[in-house]
Amino acid sequence: MVICSGTSWDGARLSDRHLAEQLSADGPVLFVDPPMSLLTPYRRPEITRPDNWQGLSLVRDGLARLTPLAPPGVSRPGVRRLALLASRRAMRRATTALGGDVEAVVVGSLDDLFGACGERTRVLWGTDDFAAAGALMGLSPRWLARREADQLRKADVVTAVSDELAQRWRARGVEVEVVPNGCDTAHYADVDETPRPTDVRLPGPVAVFIGHLSDRIDLDHLVAVADTGHSLLLVGPRQATFELTRLDALLARPNVQWVGPRPFEELPSYLGLATVGLTPYADSRFNRASFPLKTLEYLAAGRPAVTTDLPSARALGTPLVTIAHDPADFAAHVRRLLEQGPGPGFADRARAYAAQHDWSARAGDLARLIGTDDRVDSHGPGGAG
Repeated sequence: MVICSGTSWDGARLSDRHLAEQLSADGPVLFVDPPMSLLTPYRRPEITRPDNWQGLSLVRDGLARLTPLAPPGVSRPGVRRLALLASRRAMRRATTALGGDVEAVVVGSLDDLFGACGERTRVLWGTDDFAAAGALMGLSPRWLARREADQLRKADVVTAVSDELAQRWRARGVEVEVVPNGCDTAHYADVDETPRPTDVRLPGPVAVFIGHLSDRIDLDHLVAVADTGHSLLLVGPRQATFELTRLDALLARPNVQWVGPRPFEELPSYLGLATVGLTPYADSRFNRASFPLKTLEYLAAGRPAVTTDLPSARALGTPLVTIAHDPADFAAHVRRLLEQGPGPGFADRARAYAAQHDWSARAGDLARLIGTDDRVDSHGPGGAG
């Protein structure tokens, strides 16, 4: 199976990588990065340079990684076309070197990669409302709409991360299966025994947000939490253009600390400090069609989550997640949980719920849609619907 990701293996660990790691336990998987130039690692130090000109490396038995090389400026229209051609050629070479028989190509973006490997099944893995991403990524909405229509037409199987996104695509006459995001329950199972980070100065109890401080976040909700006087810890990268003055003012408060981005391996230690986890997403078209990983990760750590009122939060259908309707309501729920705690037995119930949404279940959902479920051992009930 070939999984073509919209984000690099070395970037934030999102659904494409989780899916590749899970599926590789039951059959060979090739993970394909977006194309990059040799200059990319200088601009983004977290991205590793390929070991060879083919860009092919072995992550572990059963899981390979391909990083297609392209000219600098891959986001520019002319160079973008060259980069896609380079990706398709690299995919053909890599799959031939790895055996040549491709069951399925799973594309988690609008890149024109279907048909590059002679695959039997083409899967559009709808991780986000791609067409709505134009405002966030500075891309032409008309171009995105055309690419989306082309991907939907070419795909044999279409999945959507949320009912909201599925309904939009179904309105175009497309058959869509909902496969929400999952969580790595094993990664967060032992947060209470994990050594605490040494770079956090805040006293407990602590409200924690883990994620990208970007235009997807409603800063009013974080400000309202800080206004309670309780400790607020922010973990993750910061978008350079996001609410510069207001965010700087928030970070200057004595009860607020931002530690910047941290590797996925270190996140359990920061969640170990948390009394409550926060998902303060803004009410936008893009967010309404999304399914934040962080809410399930908070539950996997045994922590209650407070989230803004988005369809994905309502779809979870559990009192373990508190839905707030405005910044004051958000802060009030956070204050209550910080001061009173979630109650006895909460951590066990939260972890049991999160286990139903483990990435093994999501891999099983996808395998059933492709017809390869006889090779996948799904360790939890599926979430497709």
